[in-house]
Amino acid sequence: MGWSVAYWLKCLETRKGALQVAVIEKDPTYSKASTVLSVGGIRQQFSLPENVQMSLYSAFFLRTINEHLGVVNEPPIDIQFNPLGYLFLASEDGAAILEENVHVQRDQGAKVSLLSPTQLKKKYPWLNTDGVAVASYGLENEGWFDPWALLHAFKRKAISMGVYSCHGEVTSFTTSSTELLTPERELTLSRINYVHVQMPNSLENQPVECSLVVNAAGCWSGKLAEMAGVGIGSPNTQDEIKLPVEPRKRYVYVWHCPDGPGLACPTVIDTTGTYFRREGIGGNYLGGLSPTEEEEPDIQDLKVDHSFFQEKIWPKLAHRVPVFESLKVRSAWAGYYDYNTFDQNAVLGSHPLVENMFFITGFSGHGLQHSPAAGRAMAELILEGKFKTICMEKFSFNRFITGEPALERNII
Repeated sequence: MGWSVAYWLKCLETRKGALQVAVIEKDPTYSKASTVLSVGGIRQQFSLPENVQMSLYSAFFLRTINEHLGVVNEPPIDIQFNPLGYLFLASEDGAAILEENVHVQRDQGAKVSLLSPTQLKKKYPWLNTDGVAVASYGLENEGWFDPWALLHAFKRKAISMGVYSCHGEVTSFTTSSTELLTPERELTLSRINYVHVQMPNSLENQPVECSLVVNAAGCWSGKLAEMAGVGIGSPNTQDEIKLPVEPRKRYVYVWHCPDGPGLACPTVIDTTGTYFRREGIGGNYLGGLSPTEEEEPDIQDLKVDHSFFQEKIWPKLAHRVPVFESLKVRSAWAGYYDYNTFDQNAVLGSHPLVENMFFITGFSGHGLQHSPAAGRAMAELILEGKFKTICMEKFSFNRFITGEPALERNII
């Protein structure tokens, strides 16, 4: 998200060199970054029009990525896109909602088909259709790609355009404040003047003067917002409303099954929420399942709970794809979602009281695929004062004040 915003700011600036942009990275190896630990999916099958529009724009961007992010005298970008689509399965209880979602997707221009259990069995004979009432399948612009390739392409292009890459950790902000008297009460407006960056392997703390700050810290963006005073004010006021984004750990398992679904296997989303897709041509697959609130794992480290696969995921996989009864787990990893506890959707826009802090976070698992569109939207808001390509007002911080969630049905 940070590198996408940086690229779009330089791309849309009114004259070359008009903006000075710095991206501050705590860990430039990205060893724990959500991006490189993602499974790299892209889909149009969301229930909110804004999310569908972001997916459509991002798919266009990825198809034409070398026109956007290509750098002179550098090799062309290959994001290794696999256009095999997403297949959502719905039970009788979920059939009406899935069909409503498809109607929204088609209205936005997405190509999505509905399949009956008979059609499913004919198209995917390895699939057990028991308990499936209807399915939806993305006909184009869906599949998966290499997350690292996209991150590296954004970063390389942004740096070539003059963006400064800083290896360090933001430790605090210096702010100034103004009291504003309204008919209801007195408000305190604040502004960030300096970002304090701790340099690696050093006691040095560098103050960086800035006109605005984009909080693209992913699952740690709530903590960063608190440093600027967001959510630490007096009770029963706007000042106490936090940015409701926190880290949630998710597991991805890789297994081998030589007799499993063939090369045309899409990303399958079961009625239970379990998902899987093929990985390469060697009979390997990857997948996972979001835990319930009661099962949420400890976030102190990225250790994998292998019993979660054995007890919660494998029985569901074996039911849906009978040949998976004989699968063997080969590896696994864990990563963090930047989980929005309010409605599991993006937070895009400025803060009403910290006037020069902007947010691009809270995507709850679908951020990578939306990064081209979300980064452009943020740059438009900063430079033009409004969203232009896609209206993102629904995702503003203000919804936490009014208590109106932007609920997305298709969270994986």
